[in-house]
Amino acid sequence: PGEAPNNSPSILAMLETLQSAPYLDVHKDMIRWILKTFNAIKKIRESSSTSPVAETEGTIMEESSRDKDKAERKRKAEIARLRREKIMAQMSEMQRHFIDENKELFQQTLELDASTSAVLDNSPMVSDTALTALGPAQTQVPEQRQFVTCILCQEEQEVKVESKAMVLAAFVQRSTVLSKNRSKFIQDPEKYDPLFMHPDLSCGTHTGSCGHIMHAHCWQRYFDSVQAKEQRRQQRLRLHTSYDVENGEFLCPLCECLSNTVIPLLLPPRNVFNSRLNISDQPKLTQWIRTISQQIKALQVLRKEESIPNTASSKNSENMDELQLPEGFRPDFHPKNPYSESIKEMLTTFGTATYKVGLKVHPNEEDPRVPIMCWGSCAYTIQSIERILSDEDKPLFGPLPCRLDDCLRSLTRFAAAHWTVASLSVVQGHFCKLFASLVPDDNHGDLPCILDIDMFHLLVGLVLAFPALQCQDFSGISLGTGDLHIFHLVTMAHIIQILLTSCTEEDGMDQENPAGEEELAVLALYKTLQQHTGSALKETPSGWHLWRNVRNGIMPFLKCSALFFHYLNGVPSPPEIQVSGTSHFEHLCNYLSLPNNLICLFQENNEITKLLIESWCHNIEVKRYLEGERDAISYPRESNKLIDLPEDYSSLINQASNFSCPKSGGDKSRAPTLCLVCGTLLCSQSYCCQTELEGEDVGACTAHTYSCGSGVGIFLRVRECQVLFLAGKTKGCFYSPPYLDDYGETDQGLRRGNPLHLCKERFKKIQKLWHQHSITEEIGHAQEANQTLVGIDWQH
Repeated sequence: PGEAPNNSPSILAMLETLQSAPYLDVHKDMIRWILKTFNAIKKIRESSSTSPVAETEGTIMEESSRDKDKAERKRKAEIARLRREKIMAQMSEMQRHFIDENKELFQQTLELDASTSAVLDNSPMVSDTALTALGPAQTQVPEQRQFVTCILCQEEQEVKVESKAMVLAAFVQRSTVLSKNRSKFIQDPEKYDPLFMHPDLSCGTHTGSCGHIMHAHCWQRYFDSVQAKEQRRQQRLRLHTSYDVENGEFLCPLCECLSNTVIPLLLPPRNVFNSRLNISDQPKLTQWIRTISQQIKALQVLRKEESIPNTASSKNSENMDELQLPEGFRPDFHPKNPYSESIKEMLTTFGTATYKVGLKVHPNEEDPRVPIMCWGSCAYTIQSIERILSDEDKPLFGPLPCRLDDCLRSLTRFAAAHWTVASLSVVQGHFCKLFASLVPDDNHGDLPCILDIDMFHLLVGLVLAFPALQCQDFSGISLGTGDLHIFHLVTMAHIIQILLTSCTEEDGMDQENPAGEEELAVLALYKTLQQHTGSALKETPSGWHLWRNVRNGIMPFLKCSALFFHYLNGVPSPPEIQVSGTSHFEHLCNYLSLPNNLICLFQENNEITKLLIESWCHNIEVKRYLEGERDAISYPRESNKLIDLPEDYSSLINQASNFSCPKSGGDKSRAPTLCLVCGTLLCSQSYCCQTELEGEDVGACTAHTYSCGSGVGIFLRVRECQVLFLAGKTKGCFYSPPYLDDYGETDQGLRRGNPLHLCKERFKKIQKLWHQHSITEEIGHAQEANQTLVGIDWQH
C-alpha cells in the first residue's frame, strides 16, 4: 500500500495534489482526514519502530499550522464585520442629520410617496379592494421592462414598440372541443360572416404555443431554409413529413413542436395608445351610450358620403351639419401607427394565418374578416382554458404553465393591437354592428337576437374594436370608461340570456331561506321580463332559485372576463382568486368593478335598461323560443367529454361484431372503428366507405374527422384494441389504448387474448390531450420519433 505503480498515479498521490487546490476549500478537512487515517494504517502495517515517530511529528506540525491558519482567518473576518458596522452607523447618523436639516422638504416627499405608492404598488401587499382590472379606477401597474432571448441567435432584446419584432412559435387550429352542435357546417366560407359567434360554439379557432421566442427575422430565415430543404426532399423522396410546409407548418427549432405561424410579443396596448386618463367626471352608462350612438351616426353619414359620388355630397354635408357631433369627436382623424415596420409585418402575418386556418380560405390580409377572426381566436382560447381549469378544479389565477401564460398574454395583446394594421373604417363598421346587437340602431336590421350570441365573444370584439372609435375622440373620456360600460352592458345582456333560458323546476329547498336583497331584485327583474314577453315566460319560481341560476350561469363568463382583462391591462390578480376551493364570486366581482348584487346594474341605469330589455325581448326569435318553436343554449354550458366506454372490453367487441358496413348491403365490417368524441361506429380501412373530400378520395375515419372534429379525430379500432389519432389527411399516429389486462399491460392487436378492463387514468389522459388541443402536437412528436408512421397513407 502507498506504492504507486510506475505507469499510473495512485489515488493517494491524487489526493495529495487535491489538498492544495483552492477550489476545494469545502472538502479539505475530509481529504486531510483520509490521508491521516491512511498514514496511521500504513504505520500499523509496517510496524517498524523508526518511522512512526517522524510521521506523527510531521502530522502534529502540520495540524498546528492549520489551526493557526483558521484562527487568522477568523480574526480577519471579525475585523471586517466591525468595520462594516461602523460604516453603517456613520451613514445612518448622516441620514438623520440630513432629515433634521431639511424637514419641510422631507415631509413633502413623504406625502408624495404615499399617494404614488397607492397608485403604483404592484406587490402582493396591496389589499384586494385596490386591485381592479378595468375602468377609470383601474389599478395602475408600473411598466415592467421585459427582456427576452432569441432561441436562434441567443441575442437578448427588450420588448419595445419601436424595436425589431420578437415572436412566439404558435399553432392555430380549428376546434370543436367546446361545441354543443357538431352538425353545423360553414356552407360557403368565402361568403360566411363570422362577426357573431353562436353560443353553441359550433367551431372555434384555437391558438396554442410552445412558448419559445425568436427574432422575427431569425424565424423568417429559419422558415425559408425549411422550405428550401423541403423542396429538395420532395424531388428525391416524395414522402410526407410530420409537417406540411405548403400550409406554413414548421417544427419549433428548440422543442420540435408543430407550429404553423408566429405571434408577435407586445407591450400592453393601452400603454402604447392611451395616455389620457381623466377620472374626475366620467359619464354614466346612459350618457355614454348616447354619446357612442351619436358618434356611430356621424361615422355612418361620413361613410355614405365617401361611397356616394360628388354630386350628392353637398346634400350629405348638410346632413353632417344637422347632426350634433359629440364634443371633441373628430371622425376624419387617423391615428399614427406607433409600431415598428417589423412588428406591423408580424401583426399582419399572424392575423392572416388565423383567418386562413379559421375559415379554411386562401390568405388575404385585406379581407375585412381578418380582425374578427383574431378577436374570435383570442376569446375561444381563453374560454377553452377556463373550461380546463374548471374541470380540474384548479384556481383561475393559480400557477398556469408558463407556455400557456405567455401564449395568452401575447394572444390578447396581439388581438388588441391588430386594429392598427387593419382598415380603420372596417374595424369601426364591426364595432357599430356589434354595438347595434345590444343597443338597437335603425341602420342594422338583420342582427341575431341575444339568445344567438355568445356574450364573451361579443365582449372581446367590442372591447378590442373600441379603440378604433375612441382614437378619434378628444373629449377626455378615457378608454377605461368605455371598457367598463361595454362590460356592464354585455353582463346585463348575459343575465337576461340566463333568465330567459334557465329551467325553473322548484327544488323545495328554498322555502326556509329568507329572501335577501339579491333574491328580491332578481324577482323584480323577472317580473319585468314577463311583462315584456307578454307572459310567455314560465311562472315565477322563487327568488332564491332564480338568483342561484344567475350566479351559476354567469360564473364562466366572469372567469373568462377576469382572464381577458388581466392579460389585456396587466393588473395582477387578487391573492384570493389564486387558491382553489371556494367559488370566488365576490372576489371576481370586485376585481371586475361589478357590484356583488349584479341586479344593481339594472337598477342604477333604470331609464336605459327598460328600453334595452324591451328591445331584446321583442325580437321575433325570443318569442319563438318562449313559445317552444326553437331551442336555445342554457347556462352554464356543460363541459364536453369523450364518450363513456364500457368497463369490460368484450362488450365493445360484441357491439362491433354486430356492426355491418352501411354501404355494402349488410356485410360485416372488417375494421369497425369507434369515434371517441361522438360515439359513431365507422367502417374504416375499406374501399366500400371511401368518400370524396376536397377532390380527394379519403377513408371513413378521415371524412368523419372533418364533420365531427374540424379535421382532428380520436378513434378506437375495436378489432386491434388500438387508439388512432388523426389530424388532416396526412397526419396520424397510434396511441396506447385505455384497456389493460390483470397484469397492467395493453394488448394491441389482441394477440394474447387476456380479458381487458378500462383504466380510468389512461382514458383521462386521452381526454386531457383532447381538451388541451394537443392531439396534433402528439401526432407531430410521434411521427418525428418514428419515421415509419410518416409512410402510412393516413387519408385511407
